Amino acid sequence: MYIKDYIIRNGKNILIRFPKKIVRSIEYIREFRKFKALSDGRFPIAIKDAYPCLTDKIKTTPFDRHYTYHPAWAARKLQQIAPKEHVDISSILSFSTIISAFIPTRFYDYRPAEIQLSNFVSGAQDLKQLTFEDESIESLSCMHTIEHIGLGRYGDSLDPEGDLISIKELKRVLQPGGSLLFVTPVGKPQIEFNAHRIYSFEQITKYFAPFVLRDFSLVTDVGDFVENADPKSVESQKYGCGCFWFIKNK
Repeated sequence: MYIKDYIIRNGKNILIRFPKKIVRSIEYIREFRKFKALSDGRFPIAIKDAYPCLTDKIKTTPFDRHYTYHPAWAARKLQQIAPKEHVDISSILSFSTIISAFIPTRFYDYRPAEIQLSNFVSGAQDLKQLTFEDESIESLSCMHTIEHIGLGRYGDSLDPEGDLISIKELKRVLQPGGSLLFVTPVGKPQIEFNAHRIYSFEQITKYFAPFVLRDFSLVTDVGDFVENADPKSVESQKYGCGCFWFIKNK
């Protein structure tokens, strides 16, 4: 990335393209000196304490589209479901810690999180061998997780059917009438070893049959969040984020 600037040489404007990093570094030095001159003396200001942040002067706040939209989607669904307790299996940790302020939450991961909060319990679980009783959980989430199972990325054993075994476990432990919030990459089916799998819409609904799909939302390749998305739109995605709210038949 470059910033355009002009200098005058022999009476002519000469276009020079400076790398942004160099320009930002020069600006930083100027601002450091100016700030030090303006200082009221409350804090010592020394170059040895410098901590240059050269990439934050932008017009909008950047964010990970998948990992911002899907927990926001799930939190809104939980507001509708209003469970007495929620159980999350290996989703992004911040989701469980935040919703525990309003809903008693149990969080489980292959690598348990050592966190102490009110209304929050953390423990270890292997998605391929959950220790919960059959049909014992009213409200369950597993988001951006299944696609990794069996690929060895997180220290788990290699297993081409690890995702399918884990889905069967989620189906087993959910109560009749209970809700499952499930999120995974969607688009053209493929494995990008050892990062993740990408599923078609039809694969996911088939794997969770006979569960009823209550809601499907989508984060598209261009980063748009589409509520009540058309399942056909998944076919045009390379790496979308599919958000599925399933209900287990009574």
